[in-house]
Amino acid sequence: MTASGSDAGTRARARFDPADAVRSARARGETLDQVLDRNLAELLQELRVAITGVQVLFAFLLGLAFTSRFAELDAFARTVYTVTLLATALATVVLIAPVSFHRLVFRRRQKAVLIVVADRMLVVGLALLVLAISSGVLLVLDVVLGRGPGLAGAAAVLLVAVGLWYGLPVWARRTGAGVHPDEAPGADDPAG
Repeated sequence: MTASGSDAGTRARARFDPADAVRSARARGETLDQVLDRNLAELLQELRVAITGVQVLFAFLLGLAFTSRFAELDAFARTVYTVTLLATALATVVLIAPVSFHRLVFRRRQKAVLIVVADRMLVVGLALLVLAISSGVLLVLDVVLGRGPGLAGAAAVLLVAVGLWYGLPVWARRTGAGVHPDEAPGADDPAG
């Protein structure tokens, strides 16, 4: 095996490093399989919540183009509609992709990779959903209240969603806020 082939193999293993799952299993008194099963169940529940929202928005958008008032939309509103529809369609595809992935790796002992891939797809799908919701708000408020309030409303929704869905969790990860007391720095050190 060449050095570059070895490096590629190391990088591939690093992407699916089971160390966190093993550490979690030990801390919770579970087997690795129990941790993977629990992680998969949690991911599926999160996907159910996200997919429901996407389905409602997608159904609204698909029906909107066939209303009589749709023909009255200006070029800006049609562009926003197109962005909203495409973001929603892509969010739908990305959020449903773990189902297909699961079916294709079913009973092949690849639950760990399924969880890693589904986790990444959920993060990407939620980003697309933020775009879809924000642009949907822009579309509706532009028609109902005008361009300025539409842009302000969409910007507010975008900022709140990005802050709550991404900013807050990244802050918690970086600061260690809410870390289990047994895993906090200095937990084993009575002086620390």
